[in-house]
Amino acid sequence: MNFRRTILAGFLIWILQSVVPVGAEEKKEDKPPQYQFEKISVPAASADEPRLERVSVRKALDYLDLGALAWNGSRKCVTCHTNGTYMVVRPALSARAGLPNDEIRRHFVASLDQFAQKKPEEQQESVAPAQAIYMAAGLAEWDLHVSKKLSPETERALALMFSLQRESGTWGSLDCWPPYESSAYHLATVAAMAAGTAPGWLAGLADENLKARVERLKNYLRTENPSQDYDRTLLLWATARLPGLLENDARQKLIEMVWKKQRADGGWSIRSFGEPEQWGRGNRAEKLRAEPELADPPSDGHQTGLALIVLRESGIDAADPRIQKGVNWLLTNQRASGRWWTRSLNTEQWHFITYSGTAFPLLALSLCDALPVVEPQASAR
Repeated sequence: MNFRRTILAGFLIWILQSVVPVGAEEKKEDKPPQYQFEKISVPAASADEPRLERVSVRKALDYLDLGALAWNGSRKCVTCHTNGTYMVVRPALSARAGLPNDEIRRHFVASLDQFAQKKPEEQQESVAPAQAIYMAAGLAEWDLHVSKKLSPETERALALMFSLQRESGTWGSLDCWPPYESSAYHLATVAAMAAGTAPGWLAGLADENLKARVERLKNYLRTENPSQDYDRTLLLWATARLPGLLENDARQKLIEMVWKKQRADGGWSIRSFGEPEQWGRGNRAEKLRAEPELADPPSDGHQTGLALIVLRESGIDAADPRIQKGVNWLLTNQRASGRWWTRSLNTEQWHFITYSGTAFPLLALSLCDALPVVEPQASAR
């Protein structure tokens, strides 16, 4: 079975590599693949990639699968921007796009077991708290959408996640790789979603220590001032999952904030959700201020997908004309590889944000009842 998957992966990525715009060969030649492991080789992401005439859900799904599998194989870790995003988003597409790849879940469970063997100080180092949070969040989504019941693995992951919580209510975080590994507030919103999403976990919670930690998390999210509107958008998403997190007035203010940032073309730009100095510790400000589109950043797949997801989960009707404008932007801006383009906030090398920038649009289209029919899986014969 694994051999067949490897062959199929190689065939699919040959398709991705064969779709290169005329004249772009020289531009991409010196750029390494975005993801690579054994026979999987996902080409570098590029703003020059041509747009598809119509959305291909299959190409997007294949990109997500291959990226996550390659990351598992080459990096052998859980990361927010790739396999973490896969587990947080892909299970919710099960009803419309088929079940997610269970190899990704097995990797998460194995990673959970390995994480539990670390020394306490190692569990608090570098990206470790973020990994624990994304393991819990991803497994919770799988339980909700795939297995339809709370699993022992998710219970363990949630207990582990909260054991790493700081007295302030959040977790230790790096501050250098926006938007993911750069904000303790960001991590707190994902932790809140994990707790609120795991089926029956909150309702059945009897452990007084865990109850107190959930309340500590809620208090942190209510009282801490996010550094930019991107984290406020994530707070709105968490509010849709964790009961009683925000009062209705506060929630409505966040909804209006998201609406005000919609662009004339119907999309949203991640760069309009924070000033260059507000991302991480401000270490990307020079790069962001040097971008030619600084004054008028274009719509991108990541933020357009995220905005639509959050608005829909906040109760905005899919028929709302503003929602439909966003849907139209997504339907007309997928690229030939299956990705939606989003320029990295960090470097001009990897653009890993195109991964969430593809996962979010798929989920947004699904939540807006606009996801096209999934094309048949390509044959490996």
